Amino acid sequence: MSITDRDEVAVAAQLGRAPRSIHAVGHRCPCGNPDVVTTEPRLEDGTPFPTTFYLTCPRASSRIGTLEASGLMTEMTDRLAADEDLAAEYRKAHEAYLAAREEIADVPEIAGISAGGMPNRVKCLHVLAGQSLAQGPGVNPLGDEVLDALGEWWRSGPCVARPEEGA
Repeated sequence: MSITDRDEVAVAAQLGRAPRSIHAVGHRCPCGNPDVVTTEPRLEDGTPFPTTFYLTCPRASSRIGTLEASGLMTEMTDRLAADEDLAAEYRKAHEAYLAAREEIADVPEIAGISAGGMPNRVKCLHVLAGQSLAQGPGVNPLGDEVLDALGEWWRSGPCVARPEEGA
């Protein structure tokens, strides 16, 4: 999904700063605002940036922070070590992440590096949820679990005011 000026205004309001190197909207919240942006793998200043799917919704981000503080990342990493099938699906998610980034641009400095701790551990639930939103259910099993744990974070309305048309 391409990004409009209106989307950039919404993302800036969500982040509390100007967004960097947005390639496209990765996913839209049911309210219509972007909740995940797909970023360029190289920032405007030339810095390699491996986080392709960047979660922008502050409400979802806050809830994920609570999940991270609960020890969920350690629990998930332990499950990866104990469950070969889960580990294989997580490796596939890593490969899907790399393929999506490669479709945007090749950045040799981050070749083979995805984000969120993939493929061997869980380091950032925000990244996993962003991938599940952007690439859809079934791509990242742990990202899907994070989204299930979040519930309907959008139910109370947009996290930031929707920018006016033409903004």
